Amino acid sequence: MPVHTSVSSQGNRGRAVGLSLAVGSAIAFGGSGVAAKPLIEAGLDPLHVVWLRVTGAALVMLPLAVRHRALLRRRPALLAGFGLLGVAGVQAFYFAAISRIPVGVALLVEYLAPALVLGWVRFVQRRPVTRAAALGVVLAAGGLACVVEIWSGLGFDALGLLLALAAACCQVGYFVLSDQGSDSGDGAPDPLGVIAYGLLTGAAVLTVVARPWGMDWSVLAHSARMDDAEVPAWLLLAWIVLIATVVAYVTGVVSVRRLSPQVAGVVACLEAVIATVLAWFLLGERLSAPQIAGGAVVLLGAFIAQSSTPSTPSTPSEGTAQPVAGGSPERELSARGTAA
Repeated sequence: MPVHTSVSSQGNRGRAVGLSLAVGSAIAFGGSGVAAKPLIEAGLDPLHVVWLRVTGAALVMLPLAVRHRALLRRRPALLAGFGLLGVAGVQAFYFAAISRIPVGVALLVEYLAPALVLGWVRFVQRRPVTRAAALGVVLAAGGLACVVEIWSGLGFDALGLLLALAAACCQVGYFVLSDQGSDSGDGAPDPLGVIAYGLLTGAAVLTVVARPWGMDWSVLAHSARMDDAEVPAWLLLAWIVLIATVVAYVTGVVSVRRLSPQVAGVVACLEAVIATVLAWFLLGERLSAPQIAGGAVVLLGAFIAQSSTPSTPSTPSEGTAQPVAGGSPERELSARGTAA
C-alpha cells in the first residue's frame, strides 16, 4: 500500500536521524575529558575548567531558560537537584578524577551509576528488580575490578578512583530526582528547559565553590599539550563548551525522542568507548588488554542494568512497583551520556 510505504519510509528516516544524533551526542560527550585534561595539565584547576564549561554553556542556553521560565515556579526542586548533582557534582568530580587517573578509567567507573541506581531501588526504595538487572550489576562490578587492576592492589591513584566513584554517586542522585514527575504525561517538564536551568544553577554553585576570580586566565592565551601536539587552549575550551556540552545535551535529548529508550541507551554506551579511544590516540593513555576486556564487561553490565524491564507489565497503583528501567532515569541516561 502506498500510504503504508510512505509512513514506513518516514519512520525509517526518523530512526536514521535519531541514530545519527545519538552517535553524534556520544562523540561530543566522549571528547570532553580529552579536551579538558590538557587544560588542567597546562595549569588550570579542575574546578576552574568545570566552571568555564558550565558557565559558558549556561550563557549559550540562556534563551531556552527564558522560554521555559515557568519551570522555576513549577519544578524548583528538580532544577536545583539537576544543577547540583547532574551538572556541578558530576562534572566537578569527573574533571577532578581525570586530573589523577586516565580519562577512560574515570568514565568507566562512572558507568557504575546504572548499577548503583538499581541498588537504590532495591535496598532503599525496597522495590523488586529483575534477575537480568541484577546480572548487569554483577557484570559491571566484575568488569570494574579488571579496569582498576584490583589484583595488583589498584593500579591507579586511589583518590582519583574515589573522585570518579563520587561522580557516579552524583549521577545516582540525579537519576532518582529525574524520576520525579515522570508519570505526569503532558505536564512533564521539558528536558531542554531542565538542562538550561540546570546549567544556570550549576554555574551559580560553581562560582561560589571554584572562585574563578582567582583563576590563571593567562593559560587560555597560550597552548596546551595534547600528547606531542600543541593546541590553542581557547580552542579546547570552545570544544568543551559548544560541542561537549551544548551540542551533546541537545542532540542527546532530540535523539531520545526519535529512538526507543533501549536503543538510545545502547548508543549512549559508545561514550565510554569513544573517550577511551580518543584518550589513547590524542593523550597517549593506553590501557592493557585486561582493562579493555573489563571495560567491555562494564559497558555490557551497564546496558543490561539500564535496559532490563519486568517480565510482565505493571500498572501504577499503590503498592505496585514501577518498572526499574524504561522510565525517566533511562531516558535521561541516554540523553546525558554520563554528564562527563
